[in-house]
Amino acid sequence: MTRIISSLSEVSTPYKALFVDLWGCVHNGVTAFPEAVDALRAYRADGGTVVLVTNSPKPRAGVEAQLGQFNVPRDCWDTIATSGDSARSAMARGAVGQKVWFMGEWARDEGFFQPIKLIEDPVRVDLVDLKEAEGIVCCGPFDPLADPDVNRADFLYAKQKGLKLLCANPDIVVDRGEVREWCAGALARLYTEMGGESLYFGKPHPPIYDLARRRLAEINRLVDDAHILAIGDGAITDIRGAMGEDIDSLFISGGLAAVETKTKDDPEPEALTTYLQKENISPKFAIGRLR
Repeated sequence: MTRIISSLSEVSTPYKALFVDLWGCVHNGVTAFPEAVDALRAYRADGGTVVLVTNSPKPRAGVEAQLGQFNVPRDCWDTIATSGDSARSAMARGAVGQKVWFMGEWARDEGFFQPIKLIEDPVRVDLVDLKEAEGIVCCGPFDPLADPDVNRADFLYAKQKGLKLLCANPDIVVDRGEVREWCAGALARLYTEMGGESLYFGKPHPPIYDLARRRLAEINRLVDDAHILAIGDGAITDIRGAMGEDIDSLFISGGLAAVETKTKDDPEPEALTTYLQKENISPKFAIGRLR
């Protein structure tokens, strides 16, 4: 039974580390949520460690720079694990070949192709047209407001060539302020439905959780899974991922599922139960907003 709580501090004492989603929990793609910032600061002040675990296709440095733009202060988190870094490592090891067709916004996603120093003998990756490609790297749609189905013709060609699609962000949608946008996960889902092969490295898949644990080790924080709490607003990413890792979770109902859970300050209990049953997830806790 999921317990609805009123604040993070109500349940945080047993947990030594938090795996915290960003978009919809700490910021809305435009600016930080002050209550979330205060809650994370208070948790760290009590000795806890905050790992920001995000399905952003950006490298860690890119996410850190973006957090500054969104006014998320440096003193409310300790380290960052990104889907982009997990996917970049796989690309550098040749997961989708040397010649790749890139999907995304170059001005935003250029950092994805920066060299990775920790990989020995990385594969040299060249960006080519689809007809020359050995694989696809998808950081997001060319147009985040366009229906993913506009890519069907290209995906049919790619599937017939047997190309694998590396998905740098498994999120299906994200809310940028009041505008809902499509993410790379929506394209990867379509490609898979069409019979193509998609490779995932962000939540809910194991590689990003392995990376988050390594990030903890880098700052000399060794925490067993029983003392980690995952926080997020994505049912199929944050919560299902935590369940797969056998990590306790706190569901932020006022993010992507605000309408379904009838969340204003807090979720309406019956609506929350219906939503959790529909999504087949069982977070330990739920709250309207991170606070």
